[in-house]
Amino acid sequence: MSEYYFGPVLSQDGVMFRIWAPLKDEVLLKLQDHTPRQMERDPAGWHYLKIPSAKAGDRYKFLIGNGQEVPDPGSRYQPDDVHGYSEVVDLTKYAWSERAWEGRPWEETVLYELHVGAFTAEGTFKAAAERLGHLADLGVTAIQLMPISDFPGRYNWGYDGVLPYAPDSTYGRPEDLMALVDAAHKRGINVFLDVVYNHFGPDGNYIPLFAPLFTDEHKTPWGDGINYDGAKSDVIREFIIQNAIYWISEFKLDGLRLDAVHAIKDDSPEHLLDELARRVRDAVGSRHVHLIVENEDNDSDLLRRGEEGRPLRFTAQWNDDVHHVLHVAATDEDFGYYKDYADDPGKVGRALSEGFVFQGQEMTYSGGHRGKPSLDLPPTAFVSFIQNHDQIGNRAHGERMITYRPLEPLKAITAIYLLSPQIPMLFMGEEWGAREPFPYFCDFGDELNKMVREGRREELSRLPGFHANDLLDPTAASTFAMSKLDWSALSSQEAEEMLFFYKSLLALRHQRIVPLLTGASGGVGAFQSEGRVTKVEWCLTESKCLYLVANLSEQPAQFSSTVAGEKLFILGSSIEGHLAPWTVKVGIRSR
Repeated sequence: MSEYYFGPVLSQDGVMFRIWAPLKDEVLLKLQDHTPRQMERDPAGWHYLKIPSAKAGDRYKFLIGNGQEVPDPGSRYQPDDVHGYSEVVDLTKYAWSERAWEGRPWEETVLYELHVGAFTAEGTFKAAAERLGHLADLGVTAIQLMPISDFPGRYNWGYDGVLPYAPDSTYGRPEDLMALVDAAHKRGINVFLDVVYNHFGPDGNYIPLFAPLFTDEHKTPWGDGINYDGAKSDVIREFIIQNAIYWISEFKLDGLRLDAVHAIKDDSPEHLLDELARRVRDAVGSRHVHLIVENEDNDSDLLRRGEEGRPLRFTAQWNDDVHHVLHVAATDEDFGYYKDYADDPGKVGRALSEGFVFQGQEMTYSGGHRGKPSLDLPPTAFVSFIQNHDQIGNRAHGERMITYRPLEPLKAITAIYLLSPQIPMLFMGEEWGAREPFPYFCDFGDELNKMVREGRREELSRLPGFHANDLLDPTAASTFAMSKLDWSALSSQEAEEMLFFYKSLLALRHQRIVPLLTGASGGVGAFQSEGRVTKVEWCLTESKCLYLVANLSEQPAQFSSTVAGEKLFILGSSIEGHLAPWTVKVGIRSR
């Protein structure tokens, strides 16, 4: 057992309870319905006590002085939420049926982002597993769960987690998550998890009471940075890195999406991100495991490739730039961060062919320079999308695009992102035109709820369509309830038609485009713009180039360049170089 192991250790002769609390000289273990017992302390600040009679299912807390009770930071399960007792869980008892699962190659990936609580009426891991057949039929090859680490209250987006090792009890037990992963693997579907290593939530994080979790040497949007490079930071780093390995190893997950890595501050010789990626890859051996980042800085160095095009650290990045250019094209919106992507159709071509629009250029809205060169990266280093939890939730009313734009532009940008060589990601319900909003929601105590409401009101008041008298209360149960998908809507003719459209595009992707992506290298994309028309070409193999021609506007457009090759897909119409509004053509030509 590693000296840095977090959480209880089960063996045939009992349970070893451990907690790293260097700021406390004494810590007591409190088993539920038992008298607290003194734990031993070593010089490094570890407190430990073995209980021969303890077993899986027992509940416990730690007493750190003055009657203060805290859960185990390494808790595997919190049956009564973040302030309650931790439960001893034996994860080795789950009987995996897909023991031989080795994952799927990255180029086959079609991601589907979902929130466990809102994906079904029940909002559980078990209920999500029952919908996997729908996703497999659709052509999805990987689900990405929004964060599930234990958060306070009955509902939350997940980014306010405080116990990283414990799946939130509102979704079910850890074994239920294992069953979801097992069921997904049976259907050939990878499972990814969104993890948050840049901050802890504001309610239920007891760690600073007994360990140096934070440092005032670094600042983040959520306050002091996590202590990844200061005094006693070695244990904090281990706490996070072992968490990443834990999800991949114990739950057999196929990848992680690291939230907002630009906010992870670390001046160590080896940055936390580098060490985490290195050690996760070392731990999994030959399995296909993929690491994705969200990174506002567009730091392409994190995505560099090595021998045979293998990622040295991270596999891909969520490509906000693709979202922004396609959203602006389909809506003409230019408020907020969309301002930097407006009034230049050429940016669509650059985002699709090179990955990042901003590769060191100055940005108007946010100020400063953003990004590094990305042309030399393969297109599979980028995850593209037209909707996700942020882009919907950042709107004043959390509304989906289908509720305020016609189908023509929506279908056009859908065809582009599903048939481009970048890795596509759908947001739950998008495939049938779900109209449920997805506003931010959380459930804290009264004081924090008030602060959230006021902060949200101030933030959203700058957006078009904001009206103070109809602002959704992010802390209300009704806001969470309205975010749940209505699966009965699938029976409508409109939903069936949209679902058929998505299935057809994904079938085409798997049949004709994915085979071209194996071993795709960097520098394969190029684009040209002519008025409102954009042409993009990716020469993905020695003999084949994929091309796209699109008129993303309300007006007919003329395009003088012609492409000779096999037509794979046509949306709209074109006659002698004239493209109707919202026309998209995709094909393959020989080099």
